[in-house]
Amino acid sequence: MKRILLLTFIVGIFFNAHAQFGMGGAQKPSVLGRVTITVQDSVTKNPIDYATISLISIKTTKSVNGGVTDSKGKLILQNIAPSEYKLLIGFMGYKTKTVLVTTTPAKPDINLGTVYISSTENNLADVQITGTKAIIENKIDRMVYNAEADGTNAGGDATDVMRKVPMLSVDPTGNIQLRGGAVRVLINGKPSGTMASSVADALKMIPAEQIKTVEVITSPSAKYDAEGSGGIINIITKKSNAQGVSGSVNAAAGTRQNNGSFNLTAKTGRLSVNTSLGTNLAYAQKSQTEFITNTTYLNGTTNNISQSGFSKWSRNGYNGSVGLDYDFNAYNNISTTAKFNSFSNGGPSETNYLINNLAASNIGDMDMTFRNLDWNVDYRKTSKKEGEEFSVSAQLSKGRTPTSFSNFLTSAAFPSGLQTISNNNGKNNEYTFQTDYTYPFSKKTTLEVGAKAILRDIQSQFDNTAQDFEYNQNVGAAYGVISFDLTKKLKFKGGVRAEYTRIDFNTQSSGIQKNDYLNVFPSAIISQNLKGGGTLKLSYNRRVQRPSQSYLNPFRNESDQFNIMQGNPQLNPELSDNLELGYSTFIKGSIINASIFYRRTSDVIENSISPISENGVNKTLTSYINVGTAPVYGFNVFASYNPKPKWTLMTNFAGNTYSVNNNATNVNTGTFFNFNWFVRSAYGFGKGYNFELFNVITSKRRTYQGVTDPFYIYGASIKKEIFKKKGSIGLGTLNPFTRDLHIKTINNAVNQTGTIYQSQNIYYPLRNYTLNFSYTFGKLKFTEKKKIKNDDIKQDQQQQGGGMGGVQQ
Repeated sequence: MKRILLLTFIVGIFFNAHAQFGMGGAQKPSVLGRVTITVQDSVTKNPIDYATISLISIKTTKSVNGGVTDSKGKLILQNIAPSEYKLLIGFMGYKTKTVLVTTTPAKPDINLGTVYISSTENNLADVQITGTKAIIENKIDRMVYNAEADGTNAGGDATDVMRKVPMLSVDPTGNIQLRGGAVRVLINGKPSGTMASSVADALKMIPAEQIKTVEVITSPSAKYDAEGSGGIINIITKKSNAQGVSGSVNAAAGTRQNNGSFNLTAKTGRLSVNTSLGTNLAYAQKSQTEFITNTTYLNGTTNNISQSGFSKWSRNGYNGSVGLDYDFNAYNNISTTAKFNSFSNGGPSETNYLINNLAASNIGDMDMTFRNLDWNVDYRKTSKKEGEEFSVSAQLSKGRTPTSFSNFLTSAAFPSGLQTISNNNGKNNEYTFQTDYTYPFSKKTTLEVGAKAILRDIQSQFDNTAQDFEYNQNVGAAYGVISFDLTKKLKFKGGVRAEYTRIDFNTQSSGIQKNDYLNVFPSAIISQNLKGGGTLKLSYNRRVQRPSQSYLNPFRNESDQFNIMQGNPQLNPELSDNLELGYSTFIKGSIINASIFYRRTSDVIENSISPISENGVNKTLTSYINVGTAPVYGFNVFASYNPKPKWTLMTNFAGNTYSVNNNATNVNTGTFFNFNWFVRSAYGFGKGYNFELFNVITSKRRTYQGVTDPFYIYGASIKKEIFKKKGSIGLGTLNPFTRDLHIKTINNAVNQTGTIYQSQNIYYPLRNYTLNFSYTFGKLKFTEKKKIKNDDIKQDQQQQGGGMGGVQQ
């Protein structure tokens, strides 16, 4: 019944919004157009690539669009509303050029032809200029990392890209945190069912060459789903929106992994077709592991297990997508996209044990597969009133996660060997319906409202028996956001979002259980424009983290039969309140962005180890629990500077406290400090040669039971542009002087059974040398379409980890 009410509510909003589309009829139809320009040197008449173009509205004095010129000095600005503008052209070592631009509904397109700019000894202070395309863009509500402009990404995957994004910290297994908090990862503004199983593995299947930009949103408004205590990461993949046929080809062959990707767009008139293919093939390499587990029980007995061995896992993945986009007219648009992912991870392993001074050995094999299909349909309608928009969207996501483990243990107790086999077939189906409506009362005041329904069904079948676990989660949400100018330079945006969640699940041990709850999530941001282009902003929001499939599924991962992993369907969601003060400015082509924040999270989810005994064998169980409350204080400083026109220096330093308290369970971790530091240097030698270096340093990471040692990652690349700058060939390396990345984790736990000490050392092969090639054809103009965004689920960032803490192995 509640599902029917949710859908009825959404349909009601649809018709109410549609009925309002007669408002503002006094204005003429606003047909979007484009502005075309070519920039050349006034003396040599040579084209100037990477010149920065900014289109400023004369009425509002705000920037409405912009970009950088291509190798021919050309740029096309799309989706420009008819109005009066001034266009600023700038490049390091040249005078700023201003061109007046006027477009009308009768003539929405304008070609400014060739515009010449002259050199000067003075640096440009009006806009940010670098010798190469800007790696970082600092926008009002987000920071954007332009991955396609960073040559060190070639040959890697999305995890390698994430390590270089400001404010993010990524551990060696792919666990991502944003300023010490859990984060929601979106692909092109919408979720992927693959992420529901494992974010770390999902990122590894995306070749770095397919990524255009990464958006970091630390203060989402009430329009976004409330998930993500740290914020939201939105990965934008490469697409094209140019007339004719255009695309790109990328390939990389390396000593650790091989990548390939292909993107193609065909656009004619009102119809656009996009398609992409990508693959990631990692060689099977030995990863050494060392475990020591010492347990003391309350009755005084002890159990000591030491183990050493290796795993030789391979990792193969591919993805593909096809999308259609059609404009019925200037006001109505429909689009649809289908995306498929497949990823497998696993292989053989060998381990030698010493169990209370008795020798044993084990031969194991593991296979984890992730397959997912995402299909969405989006309809968008604008009206005669500029800024008014109505949209309705639907999305289907179907995921399958078959997993199998086998072990063959031999010892004095089992001289002929003891074999165990474990299988699990997981299913994750998700259906989403969403509608949004935006109405501008005036140029300075805008109202946004919307509603959403998410229906989730998670199933898990163990060992080919009857279904052991089914989890249904239905979420209904509605929001309202209003934004207006308090003064000419002081702006406000605030809103509230309400989300109702209903859960029912069954397990063989506990039967059917139900739970429902209603949460209200307010958000507000005040922004002050300062002299010289600086911005000061203060924001507050409340967020939630619902546990996802891998946190909830009680399937026992027995790939290591003495260290078992299992989900917990009894978990409560995390709730957090976030307060942030941020400042950003541009100083003579340099960027400075700094922020301080406070976050308080209740019911923090972390993994927990405990000793268990089964059939007379002592083991360790790792699961997830709600640990307690975590108050976090932190800061972030990002800076980019150009000592010379073609030399860019960049650094980002982020730090935050970690502490968890729970009076009911006597958990009090104390307060610790975590940090993540990133440094990058890029230099263009001329004649198409570019050289880059980077380094990432991460401090110790804490959980309430343990700590993971610090680590560092470094790399370099050199690239040569070829085929008249349409292609490139390059060499890259990652950690060239150290083959393995040593990851050490120590856990100490005390519970009603006894105490347990666990030490783990993993030597993960990371060193890589890569030869890469890329080529683009056609005129590439990347765009981001409006899509469904399910941002409400806490993701399993790794196979054993997550929550507010650091890394647990």
